Amino acid sequence: MRLTIHLDTFDAINPMAFAILWLDKDTRKWSLEGHTGLHLPKSGDLHVDCGNTLICGPHDTSARCVLEGLDLNGPGGPFEGETGRAQWCGDAGRASVTGLWHVQCIDQETTLPEHGVFAADENA
Repeated sequence: MRLTIHLDTFDAINPMAFAILWLDKDTRKWSLEGHTGLHLPKSGDLHVDCGNTLICGPHDTSARCVLEGLDLNGPGGPFEGETGRAQWCGDAGRASVTGLWHVQCIDQETTLPEHGVFAADENA
């Protein structure tokens, strides 16, 4: 299952700040599909902790962003339209900033990507 997540309302960082992330629930990886005002690597790893999803860098376990209440291990979700609070932790030396996450789309298909961040992992 792949999810498209929209992060926004991080007004303390930038009034126009947003990011669109593609989360792969099965491989526990994410990729950055679009953004303004939020600085993230192009991809990274997902971790689940106490019912929250942690957006981490590709080679570390420190969270760049915490999606509160988005439980990738939950039996009934996530679902399209689901929303929750996001804690932005991505800028070093800065206190976390609160925003929102929103599930825009869920893709149940299991097709292999031809190109992209996860193609090498899945086609190997």
